[in-house]
Amino acid sequence: MITKELLHPQSIVVVGASNNVHKPGGAILKNLITGGYQGELRAVNLKESEVQGVISYKDVSTIPDTDLAVLAIPAGMCPAAVEILARDKQVRAFIILSAGFGEETHEGAELEDTILATVNKYGAALIGPNCIGLMNMWHHSVFTQPIPQLNPKGVDLISSSGATAVFILESAVTKGLQFNSVWSVGNAKQIGVEDVLQYMDETFDVDKDSKIKLIYIESIKDPDRLLFHASSLIRKGCRIAAIKSGSSESGSRAASSHTGAIASSDSAVEALFRKAGIVRCFSREELTTVGCIFTLPPLKGKNFAIVTHAGGPGVMLTDALSKGGLNVPKLEGELADELKSKLFPGAAVGNPIDILATGTPEQLGIAIDYCENKFENIDAILAIFGTPGLVTMFDAYEVLHQKMLTCKKPVFPVLPSVHTAGKEVEVFLGKGHVNFSDEVTLGTALSRIMNVPQPAVKEIELFGVDIPRIRRIIDSIPDNGYIKPHYVQALLHSAGIPIVEEFVSANKEEVLAFSRRCGFPVVAKVVGPVHKSDIGGVALNIKSEQHLALEFDRMMKLPEVTAVMVQPMLKGTELFIGAKYEEKFGHVVLCGLGGIFVEVLKDVSSGLAPLSYEEAYSMIHSLRAYKIIQGTRGQKGVNEDKFAEIIVRLSTLLRFATEIKEMDINPLLATDKEIIAVDARIRIEK
Repeated sequence: MITKELLHPQSIVVVGASNNVHKPGGAILKNLITGGYQGELRAVNLKESEVQGVISYKDVSTIPDTDLAVLAIPAGMCPAAVEILARDKQVRAFIILSAGFGEETHEGAELEDTILATVNKYGAALIGPNCIGLMNMWHHSVFTQPIPQLNPKGVDLISSSGATAVFILESAVTKGLQFNSVWSVGNAKQIGVEDVLQYMDETFDVDKDSKIKLIYIESIKDPDRLLFHASSLIRKGCRIAAIKSGSSESGSRAASSHTGAIASSDSAVEALFRKAGIVRCFSREELTTVGCIFTLPPLKGKNFAIVTHAGGPGVMLTDALSKGGLNVPKLEGELADELKSKLFPGAAVGNPIDILATGTPEQLGIAIDYCENKFENIDAILAIFGTPGLVTMFDAYEVLHQKMLTCKKPVFPVLPSVHTAGKEVEVFLGKGHVNFSDEVTLGTALSRIMNVPQPAVKEIELFGVDIPRIRRIIDSIPDNGYIKPHYVQALLHSAGIPIVEEFVSANKEEVLAFSRRCGFPVVAKVVGPVHKSDIGGVALNIKSEQHLALEFDRMMKLPEVTAVMVQPMLKGTELFIGAKYEEKFGHVVLCGLGGIFVEVLKDVSSGLAPLSYEEAYSMIHSLRAYKIIQGTRGQKGVNEDKFAEIIVRLSTLLRFATEIKEMDINPLLATDKEIIAVDARIRIEK
């Protein structure tokens, strides 16, 4: 519950205020005063009548009615104070800085529950406990530093962790990134990250509100709500980047299938962010760099020009962009020669454009002008200019300032000399610009942004998927666990997923008869064990009845084998599709190349069911091995459209068969014309 008293309080009381600014109660009062808070400010301190020049009361029961209370007192004292303030003093917003609650002990959790019941009873908002506070354009109710430059069009930061919020601010301030608000939700007893995002979505004013949201989240409690409101904000013109921590090894669980071993809570997060259109980051530096990029004009293409006076950074930036699938096109011909004639001898213009350490501010401007006005295959300009010790940096940065104001193409300033040219960089940032001091971090961030799809459409693709038949099959399966092959085939057929003809029997003559009918060579596999290959339960390229008879006899003697499955031997590129049900998220669908690519290299991408065709194509394109799918070194590629169609059909099947907890189709054999499922397994829990 986010109230007007939380966002725009006309009066604030700091309970536990102190003259010692190194204590939370002293630091937060100081930040409120120096931040220019315009409302009535009060303090509660048992021993003082005045704290930092603010009138102080001995007890919360003696203060006038107040909008917002900030508590910096021991956890055990908070419930009683909250009760008095809400009941008797009309406080309708609370920020509890104190630790010692549910994050530490069961008794602390009970204190939290008591506080939550009180604030809900009186219709009050609660931030925390165990947080650094809340800061916006109206009040700086935080006890930490730094206080960034605030701007209504600046960034909104929402963080689960107070300390992490501080470190994000540290990273952002050095880059010149400005903020509109900073939310530290702490234990998020009432207001969590999803609640703040929902409020921002439901009250969004396109003319007044910030269009950039940065998020640090440790636990996604309500994935559907996060997805809905993040997607909604992005469709309204916002841009969102986020870090989700704590979702790597601890999120993985041992499982019996390839999908189970690969899929984890991290896959679910990746899929959720992809579906919402959120740029996923993995460090504070990445997050704040992406935030800075969001403040510049949006990119309209993937072609970059690099203007530099230092060869090494230009090469490293080129590598970072290329690794992320972005382009640094070669500049050549008459225009390139013309530009070169305006630079010092030895300068290079092929891209990167190296104007040399002796290059002047004027030459920097000329190179940018050529990229802006003459080189049509350039979409954005990256300008690297540090301290060569040979030119006046103020003049160079003034050129950059003017170009950023006038160029229609985005200009990204990479000013690495934050120490030797500290004053010059500070003046440049003071004009409202941002700075990317590390070129590789910038290149990585640009690639993350450019490769994120737009929010997915909400409609489910139903064409060709027989939902009633899928439900009849699921309902008819008698037991939990891995289901028998004929059920697998029936489910895939019902979803319109092509599957190779196969025959299962414990009778050798029946198996031989099927093989004669479909034609040799064939493949034989055991039925029963989950990991067939591990026990020698797969035989490929069987070319005769005699060979098949020998393999049948051998396989039926293996442990736990109940029958033998036989299929025609097909050729093609091996693909993989799998899915796993993640609590709260739903089904995470994975795709990639089969064989070692999925088992060893784990080159897979993930999406959250149900999937649209746009999402499926995005998943395919994000694979490191995508060039193999396209076709490489004279080899034909696979039918990408069919691959995307099967991904979408599988996701629709899963949407209406939530009993499926784990499955994979490995391999799918693909040619440039067709794709067919060769082996599949499905585990259900009813």
